[in-house]
Amino acid sequence: MVPEDGRMAGVDENELAARFEEHRAHLRAVAYRMLGSLSEADDAIQETWLRLSRVGAADVENLRGWLTTVVSRVCLNMLRSRNTRREESLDRHLPDPVVSAEGGLSPEEEALLADSVGLALLIVLDTLSPAERLAFVLHDMFGLPFEDIAAMVDRSPTAARQLASRARRRVRSADVAGPDADLPRQRAVVDAFFSAARGGDFDALVTLLHPDVVLRADFGDRRPSAAGVTRGAAAVAGQAVRGALPHAELHPVLVNGAAGVVVTVRGRPFAVLGFTVTDGTIVEIQAIVDSERVGRIAAGVLHG
Repeated sequence: MVPEDGRMAGVDENELAARFEEHRAHLRAVAYRMLGSLSEADDAIQETWLRLSRVGAADVENLRGWLTTVVSRVCLNMLRSRNTRREESLDRHLPDPVVSAEGGLSPEEEALLADSVGLALLIVLDTLSPAERLAFVLHDMFGLPFEDIAAMVDRSPTAARQLASRARRRVRSADVAGPDADLPRQRAVVDAFFSAARGGDFDALVTLLHPDVVLRADFGDRRPSAAGVTRGAAAVAGQAVRGALPHAELHPVLVNGAAGVVVTVRGRPFAVLGFTVTDGTIVEIQAIVDSERVGRIAAGVLHG
């Protein structure tokens, strides 16, 4: 692989930009898995472009590999910086979901969500160290050899392999449930959930929820004490009944490719909820209740 500081001069700027755009979807997929943040992923891609534009792109046999190395190193630095400044519990922060129209995913969204990258998996990835996350994402999701990964984390290939192995064990132990393949079935369960919540039907809600269902809520920086994790069908059903809003409008969407909703109140963004429906019951709910963030991540479906 070409080193990050390798000279690549001699390419017209327009041609360089065109070659970069050929790899943008791949780079965004790498950055999203590394960071769990759409805005930070875009920042990492912009930094990658700036580094490329400074050195050019001539005489590079594998531009995709070079760009992957650069964006991965940028993401690694961002993760390390985040870990030193983030004080809130992981239970109080949810990764950015990919919110798309229910009619189908765009090619870019399909690239972002390949390999069944759901919010539940991104939550587990958030618990890894930056080096573990890089090794797992690049090797297990994108097939990069440990020799290349080792150079990024300043370790031996054997040590890089151990990083990925530790991350893999963490992911497996989390037993992340995958959603049912039948999207209409997912939607029917989610619709029934909201119908029961609005009707105050506690018993109906309990039947729709897995006994060990987990609700993760992120209310943003303005209400950090309200965020957290609720476990168990009775507790989640009770919260759903208490939290039902009479003036809320529900907009069916896909959240990381699975059935979800964007909630607006009097036309303003209010919440995004993603559901994992497995074997006809809801096993996990992720709720982001932060109007500013919801407006950003759901802009494409609310104003599209």
